[in-house]
Amino acid sequence: MSKNSKHNISKNKTYVFPHFNPRLSPVPVRRFHFPEGFVFGASTSAYQIEGALDTNAYGRGRSIWEDYFAARPHLDNGEVACDHYERMVEDVAMIKKMGLKAYRFSVSWPRVMPAGTGAVNVQGLEFYSRLVDELLKNGIEPYLTLYHWDLPAAMQDLGGWTNRAVAEHFAAYAQVVVERLGDRVKKWCTFNEPEVIVAGYIGDGLAPGLKNPALRVAVGHNLLLAHGMATRVLRQAGASIKSKSYEGDLEVGIVLNLVPAEPASATVSAKTAARRHWQRNYGWYMDGLFKGKYPRVVQLEARRTGVNISAADMELIRQPIDYLGINWYLRQVVTGKGRVIRVPGAKETLMGWEIHAPALTAMLLNMKSEYRQLPPLYITENGAALKDERTASGVHDLGRMTYTYDHISALEMASLQGVDIRGYFAWSLMDNLEWSLGYSKTFGLVHVDRETQVRTVKDTGLWYSAVIKANSRGKAASRKGSGRR
Repeated sequence: MSKNSKHNISKNKTYVFPHFNPRLSPVPVRRFHFPEGFVFGASTSAYQIEGALDTNAYGRGRSIWEDYFAARPHLDNGEVACDHYERMVEDVAMIKKMGLKAYRFSVSWPRVMPAGTGAVNVQGLEFYSRLVDELLKNGIEPYLTLYHWDLPAAMQDLGGWTNRAVAEHFAAYAQVVVERLGDRVKKWCTFNEPEVIVAGYIGDGLAPGLKNPALRVAVGHNLLLAHGMATRVLRQAGASIKSKSYEGDLEVGIVLNLVPAEPASATVSAKTAARRHWQRNYGWYMDGLFKGKYPRVVQLEARRTGVNISAADMELIRQPIDYLGINWYLRQVVTGKGRVIRVPGAKETLMGWEIHAPALTAMLLNMKSEYRQLPPLYITENGAALKDERTASGVHDLGRMTYTYDHISALEMASLQGVDIRGYFAWSLMDNLEWSLGYSKTFGLVHVDRETQVRTVKDTGLWYSAVIKANSRGKAASRKGSGRR
């Protein structure tokens, strides 16, 4: 039983919206210079907020995260999380009241297909159908992610993402979901952060909790193959779907967490080491998707670890996508010896991540220069674990408000210099389970009381609502056509 047992959770479904006066805000509430139709939203993921893990009650299969936490009973787990499965309607009402125009969520593979393949849990699939309907009813566009780290345990029994067959099972799962939701959901994402999924196999404190660095390229390559397979499935399904709620074609993308590596000095060795660090850890996903080949450093690692990468594989991986999602949190500074260092005197989040918004602008401009065939971009996650102060008047988080303003401004700067950026999604809608860190680190626009589940919109959430309102003047952009390149 989790520390947040079902038995001590109130069913009080009150949402608290403290008073906020934009004219008295310590951080500017202004109209940003983005193209017409730019969307402001917020993101979540299934395992981090849903709860409702009981197999008998909900039909959901076990995931690698239940096994991970079972082996570590001292950690908080996702048994209850934010109780979103039971409180979905109220949560959507809260999203509407906050003025968010888009909501990015993930579908839980084990909730839809408990064994990862074969039988479908109708109850679980219908939960997402109701969620989509509720979002659309309230004027909120759904952005659906098929995979945000919760692999069915039965798939891990097959070797997980080390096994190419799991990629084929993932494509079959994508088929099930798109057939049920494709008539109402336009924006589809295959994977959230392949690099972090890889981290769970090489020993970085994430499920499945393996510690084998030799698996790095194999897992990453299979994830990109699964993306390619699922993209074809979604395209084929989309061609035959008669939409009920949107114009144009169904759109498919992927979300990468990109952490640029900047040299610690102007020396050739530091510049070379920084470039190599980027290519090995993050850039190879970009190169695979948009250049059709991996950097040499990754090719050599593939040969060394016995990973076969065929021309057909790369053709499957590099097929056009309609958009690229970027999750942005920090940069890394690399010495000439390849060591990542902390910048002396730099501001950091409670995660120990440097706060340096100009690096976001620089990275986007560099991407625009290096990858000439980039599709439209979205910042699909951006946020900070920072101190919250709870008082009788609300939840105060000036640091997060300043952080969010600075990063939207950095995004604006890139847009003004020609980067095709279409939207910004705050991470996260509400305080949630931060995986192996439990509930100790909070990123949310909304505070969640762990005992009562009462939601209180923080100062940053109120400020963000005011920003969205200030940027909602004028005619919305047409949704006709596709961003596909």
